[in-house]
Amino acid sequence: MTDSHIEEFKFTATCPKGLENLLAQELLTLGAEVQREQPAAVQFSGSLALAYRCCLWSRLANRIMLQVDQVRIGGADELYRAVAAQPWEQHIGPSGKLWLHFSGTNREIRNSQFGAQKAKDAIVDRLRAKTGARPSIDKHHPDLTVALRLNRDRLDIAIDLSGESLHKRGYRTQIGAAPLKENLAAALLLRARWPQIAAEGGALLDPMCGSGTILIEAAMIAADIAPGLFRESFGFERWLNHQNDIWNELREEALQRRTAGLGRGLPEIRGYDADARVLFAAEANIARAGLERFVRVSCRPVAAFKVPSHREVKPGLVLTNPPYGERLGEQEALRETYAEMGRQLKAEFSGWQVGIFTGNPELGYSTGLRSHKHYQLYNGTIPSQLLLFQVLQRSERDQALGKERKLSAEVEMVANRLRKNLRTTGKWANRNGVDCYRLYDADLPEYSAAVDLYRALDGTLFAHLQEYRPPASIDEAKARNRLRDLLRAVQFVLDLPRANISIKERRRHSHKGGQQGGGQYQKQAEAGTTLRVKEYGAEFEVDLWSYLDTGLFLDHRPVRKHLREIASGKKFLNLFCYTASATVQAALGGSVQSTSVDMSRTYQSWAARNFRANSMDPYKHQLVEADCLQWLTSAQQNRRGYYDLIFLDPPSFSNSAKMHGVLDIQRDHAKLIRQCMVLLASGGTLVFSNNLRSFKMDGNVLEKFSVKSLQLLDKDFQRNPKVHNVWEIRAIEN
Repeated sequence: MTDSHIEEFKFTATCPKGLENLLAQELLTLGAEVQREQPAAVQFSGSLALAYRCCLWSRLANRIMLQVDQVRIGGADELYRAVAAQPWEQHIGPSGKLWLHFSGTNREIRNSQFGAQKAKDAIVDRLRAKTGARPSIDKHHPDLTVALRLNRDRLDIAIDLSGESLHKRGYRTQIGAAPLKENLAAALLLRARWPQIAAEGGALLDPMCGSGTILIEAAMIAADIAPGLFRESFGFERWLNHQNDIWNELREEALQRRTAGLGRGLPEIRGYDADARVLFAAEANIARAGLERFVRVSCRPVAAFKVPSHREVKPGLVLTNPPYGERLGEQEALRETYAEMGRQLKAEFSGWQVGIFTGNPELGYSTGLRSHKHYQLYNGTIPSQLLLFQVLQRSERDQALGKERKLSAEVEMVANRLRKNLRTTGKWANRNGVDCYRLYDADLPEYSAAVDLYRALDGTLFAHLQEYRPPASIDEAKARNRLRDLLRAVQFVLDLPRANISIKERRRHSHKGGQQGGGQYQKQAEAGTTLRVKEYGAEFEVDLWSYLDTGLFLDHRPVRKHLREIASGKKFLNLFCYTASATVQAALGGSVQSTSVDMSRTYQSWAARNFRANSMDPYKHQLVEADCLQWLTSAQQNRRGYYDLIFLDPPSFSNSAKMHGVLDIQRDHAKLIRQCMVLLASGGTLVFSNNLRSFKMDGNVLEKFSVKSLQLLDKDFQRNPKVHNVWEIRAIEN
């Protein structure tokens, strides 16, 4: 190897799902050149010293891996040759101890254990040929750990520099019944702005502290203590290319920073729990971390949770990971515990920030507080949320309550329906990781509108309120009043500032032929105000203010998911693609190539931004600005049998000035379907969708092709099963 002080290497840092963005920010502060975020991992580059620093200082990573190679493989023989081609004799001595992690499968290697065995054979055979000796296999104390990840036909070969997962700091030998991993606890603290609060002298309290992980991680952050400082070892220490002088310098620097940080003193950090037995574990863990002078725990039930009175305590952060119960009976019993915590917070913690991390967000809202931010995370494999609240100063709270008491009976009726929907649809969305969904859809006929919720990437909640056209029999002034009532109910129930609510109001016009163009909706904000949201791991741009629609049709969420599930290895065509969200999902599902056609330059630019946000290759995924009707006609010659999967989702009616002619989906769908079927490869699938409620499939289509109706509606749209129609259409096998 060359001078490791200056040589650039490629690395991958792995982390719990949902922490990728936080980890990327942390790696940047440590000096890394971040290349890419991917599910549960961040790729970066830098020196070997940087990798050591990341192992020592990362509060969020699970592992730091040095990338050795990335190759394309098919079957087992190619796997063997690719692994055997690496210079393993440069990484482990003849009598060394080896361990190997293998994850993933492809069409030919269908078992990760088989892949691991084949890769191990390749390494052992290479070392025997080069050195005359073979390494022993040792899972617990290896000199070299090799990590291989197979994703379809791409094999990533890396050396694990971490050893045991980096979340294992070394201080926790005693744990409670439901332990929170150390790096997840650190992530909660970072999301709740603990570094800033601590720097201002604010306290940290945990009313249900368990074995004390949140408290210890908070103290380590406040005192500038490297999370890996007291680990027994790292994987790189027995690696043949380990640079011990670099490591010793970094460790000495960390020791000095710890001494300086503790010398400055820490704010109040205190935990409570009603179970005295678990506090013995907390005290043992705190002592092993060397923080017994700075972190205290006491036995106290939630009903007695108060600000410590033994000294002046500056308002800060209450952060806790309470139990949430997996069985209905447990949940009902815990509801009162959460409600009691809410009462204590309101009574005793005026002006404090609060974070509740739970696998059951409905329980979190039982506190009676309303979160201003929400982060989707995972506690192991359990989808969970960090709910952030601010306890208002008493004067602010009294003023808010005064306003709420003035709600009319009509508004209270709408508010009650919104609360009910939050308990049902909201719970479903949280459980399934859905950040954008319909909360209300004209549930009360006199309040004829839809309310959609959009959770931005930073956790901020927005509401999109869209009025349905009132019938001519309804007085326009009355309709306006009802819309205002609905707006007030949304504000109170969701505790949203007015700036976070977009209203689109349908106006009645006197001219014949209905409304024209963008006048149908009145803008509520300047054009270009956009949010970034996630859907099943894909990132999309939405605009709640500037256009008729937001850029993401929420009713098509399960359609996009279905396309993603069947797109692997296929060439995909998306006609009338809008902002190409379906193409993004197909690409993330493994589509090898795609074409997305729409005549709107605005939507094509929007789609390009969605592609960039999801790191899609523009050479493989092509955007075409064209009239779909004309494009289909010309494609009959040069794209016959080209696509494996086509998504056809035309408007019900269009007479755009850019089009040659008028599109009427009831009249024209049979021709469109026939043209699409010409473009399908043998065995291909056409997914046809439209939103015309009176639509009937042409009989000739039903006779000529295999047509299967799909029931693709999520819970938030099941009140109106006619919101859209979806079919899978295939050629009839001879």
